[in-house]
Amino acid sequence: MKIISVILSVLLLVAFASTVMAVAPGKSIEYAGGGAGKVVFSGDTHKASKCNDCHVKIFQMKKNASKITMADMNAGKNCGECHNGTKAFASSDAANCGKCHKK
Repeated sequence: MKIISVILSVLLLVAFASTVMAVAPGKSIEYAGGGAGKVVFSGDTHKASKCNDCHVKIFQMKKNASKITMADMNAGKNCGECHNGTKAFASSDAANCGKCHKK
């Protein structure tokens, strides 16, 4: 009976972990964004995303694991996997800079 309880607990934990929001609505994470201004990753605008949509397929779960550049994003890497103009607004379109970069 104890084994069944442990198995159920693990299954619930796995199910919960796969549905956790990337950043909770109302919360945000800020990154240095160079000359274009800091980058704000908002839970409000990414509320349809789940952590495992991006981690670890696109981003490692380790602080400063990869340097993100606009050239890489425009080539479809990092944020550019979604921000390609099809799934989400294109990172390569200069009219969209202010959507992520804040002065």
